[in-house]
Order: sequence, then structure tokens, then C-alpha cells
Amino acid sequence: MNSILKELGINDINHGACTGKNNWFSNTNAKQLKSYNPSNGELIATVSMADESDYDKVVKTSKKAFSDFRKVPAPIRGELVRQMGEALREMKDPLGSLVSLEMGKIKQEGDGEVQEMIDIADFAVGQSRMLYGKTMHSERPDHRMYEQWHPLGPIGVISAFNFPVAVWAWNAFIAAVCGNTTIWKPSSSTPLTAVAVQKICNEVMSKNGYDGIFSLLIGPGSSVGEKLINDKNIPLISFTGSTSMGRHVAKCVSARFGKSILELGGNNAMIIDETADLTLAIPAIVFGAVGTAGQRCTSTRRVIAHNDIYENLKEKLINAYQQVKIGDPLNPETLMGPLISENAVSDYENAIQKVKSSGGSIVCGGSSLEQEGNFVLPTIAEVQNEWEIVQDETFAPILYLMKFSTLDEAISMHNNVPQGLSSSIFTQSIQNAEYFLSHRGSDCGIANVNIGTSGAEIGGAFGGEKETGGGRESGSDSWKQYMRRQTNTINWSSDLPLAQGIEFKLD
Repeated sequence: MNSILKELGINDINHGACTGKNNWFSNTNAKQLKSYNPSNGELIATVSMADESDYDKVVKTSKKAFSDFRKVPAPIRGELVRQMGEALREMKDPLGSLVSLEMGKIKQEGDGEVQEMIDIADFAVGQSRMLYGKTMHSERPDHRMYEQWHPLGPIGVISAFNFPVAVWAWNAFIAAVCGNTTIWKPSSSTPLTAVAVQKICNEVMSKNGYDGIFSLLIGPGSSVGEKLINDKNIPLISFTGSTSMGRHVAKCVSARFGKSILELGGNNAMIIDETADLTLAIPAIVFGAVGTAGQRCTSTRRVIAHNDIYENLKEKLINAYQQVKIGDPLNPETLMGPLISENAVSDYENAIQKVKSSGGSIVCGGSSLEQEGNFVLPTIAEVQNEWEIVQDETFAPILYLMKFSTLDEAISMHNNVPQGLSSSIFTQSIQNAEYFLSHRGSDCGIANVNIGTSGAEIGGAFGGEKETGGGRESGSDSWKQYMRRQTNTINWSSDLPLAQGIEFKLD
């Protein structure tokens, strides 16, 4: 552990606010935020949290940096992001290890998350030369119309513990090529990964003569977080977290006529029809439900299986679950690490009790492990879709199994939850696949065929509908959310025709 921390520049006590290489700061009397290893409860390191005065310093620096950075041509801004990608490539192994150490996902997933950062950097570099607007024909003679896109200003990014670095990169790198600066408030559960990333940012910014393009604020949500979401200096807030907190963020940001990107809860389902290839479906279900210990917003929560294959599917899933090795996430043989906290374990246990009290049957797992660390057994339960516990999202490795007879019934069950992030169908029927993808099918922002619910690609716009929030991040045309649209009309004639034939006699 010490070697990982040393390589990334993590000290025993770290400052919680930063705007550049030589600008780490926090109040000497600041509240201390301790980061613990969820695998064994050991203290990793401590962060001195930023307070409201630190917040003001960060915002002031970020605003000043924006006023200059927006003047920089977009391809040159892209070069800065390209260098960020190269710096992350060099630090992929230790940073991936720190993600595993602090968050609890297995090493392969920790490295994979850093790879997402690298991939979005590559994507953003290309995007920096494709900030396109449209040219439109004017109804007026000798006039031209077009639209263009301008940067917004300092962007606030509030990220969650489950993807402690990738989600920041999705926002920060796209925002940067658009000409914005970014202020990052990471989860209080994973502050050290944010400190490590900021140090990487600092080296790249310093090399290019920049300060304040990427800034960090680690502080209490009740003070620093509230200032961020209510600050008129921050035109856009990207928030990843719970639906309940998302409602609060949306209310505060909209009250000041700001913009928000909300990535909230998911209650993702797979439909397994009677034609499905189970050799494809089983690994997808297990990875989707057990990966990151079920703590992804795209985790597979529900499997809706056709009556004809239900028992066979259940048997194969139980067999696969018994092969899941639980333990130290840095051990290459481990397939599932711990939950993030003791509270998360309690939520898991409460969900199991609600399943039982509702009349559900636990067919696999169903208990926490009596050992050090926040470990639980991956669980499969037979339930009814309408039960309250199934309608809610529990951030834990609990998979709900249900039966269906017709595809219409399956889609109705699939859509009948408050969330709408990711979805999937496994089928060999082109009719069923196309039906699922049609306007009558999945109501989610992501809909897949013969691939699981988790593992979104950075080239696509990531996000969902309903209580998932409706925001979009990463690829496709998500860059437009970090800019403001402007319509321009140019009169290149010597006349000025007025509407409805109105004329003014000037002589």
C-alpha cells in the first residue's frame, strides 16, 4: 500500500483544495476526512477538508483561468487533454491500484476505470476539432444564418464513490476542449483518488503554463457542496449520485437558472427470452450483477426470464455464483471485493430482510460475511416486480429473478420501475430484438441486445430517463451541454428589409 501512495504523491495528511501545482491549501484547523480501506478497515490517509473560504479561492481562480482559457483555440485545448491522457497512461497501474484500495473494486476494474479516463481523453482530442455549428438559409435576401457554440464557464463536477475518477474525466476533458474550467468535488468516501488525479493534472497544467483549469474541492456537502450548487458563478453542475440528492441539486440549480447534468439511480433489467443463448447471457448477468460488488449505476438488478428457460437459467446462475471468489480486491484471483462502507452492508442486509418479508425466496447468498472488511455474499432472489424493494435501487450485489410468458409482459415489467438508465435483451429473434429497441420497447437511455447492462462505451452518450435524471455525459453530442448555443444572422446586402413590409422614411 505504501508504495502505491508514494508513487502517487499521497501523504499521511493531504490538503483538500487545489488550483494548480503550487496551490494546495486548506484551513489549518480544518476538519479531517479519513479514508479507510473497505477490505480491512485500515486507515489509508487523511485529507484536511476545504471550507467556505477555500471554496471562494478556488472559484476565483477558476473564473480567472476561464477568462483566458476560452481564448485558446480548441485544438490547442485538445493538446492539453492529450497530454493528460499520456500522463494517465504512465500512472495507470498505481492509480488503478489506488481505486481498488480506496473504493474496493477489483484491480482489473480499477485499471479499467483509469483506461476509461485515457479513452475519453483520446475522444476529447478528436472532439476539439469537431465543435461544429450549422449554417441555415435565411428567409431574407442576401442574409446568412448560422449557429455557433461558446464555452460556459467554470463547471462543477460532483462525483460518486463507485467510479471515483472516470466520471470526473468524462466531464472535465470534454469541458476542457470546449473552453471551460472544472471544479471537482469528489465523494467523501474516495478523496485520495481525487488527490492523486489532481496531482497528475497539476504536472500537465504546469508544463503548459496553466493554473486553475482543473481544480479540486474536498469538503463537506453541507457547506462546500451547497455553495457549489447554489453559486451563480457555476453555470453547469454535473452531479452523479442518489435520486434523492439529485432532486435537491436540480432544484437548487434550476432556481438560479443554471444547467445541470444528472446521473442518478438505475434499476437495470435484462430480458432473457426463450431463444436466448445462455452461454452469452450467463456471463453477462453475473458480471453485471456482481461487478463492483453491485455498486454500479448500470449494475444488473433484475432478470426477467421466459417461463420455458427460467429453471435452467436459475440453475446455471447459482452454479456461476458459487464460483465467485470474494476477497482482497488487489488479489488478481478475486472476482468481487467489498462494499464501500458498513452502512452499505446494513443496506444490503435490510434489503434481504425486505425480500423475505415480502414473500421472496433467497436462492443463493443472502448474508454478510463475518470477517474484517465490508464483505457480503452475492445474492439471487426470486421476487415479484411490483414489490417495493424491487422498485427501489439497492447498491449491492442482489439480483432479482422473475418470470414472463409474452414479450409484451416482459417489457411492461421491465419499464414498470421509476428508473430508466440501462437495459438489455438476450434473444436470437430479430423481431424481439427490434421490438425491444423500438418506441414500444425499453424506456431507458441505454438499450442493448445480446450484451449486458454494464460496461458503457465512452463514444456513446451515457445517461438515462425518468428518475435517472435525463442527463448525458461522455460521447456522441454530449459536448453541447458544456457550451451555449448562439444563432447569428448576417446581412451582407445594402438593404434592411423589415418584417411585414414596414418602412421608415428617413428623408
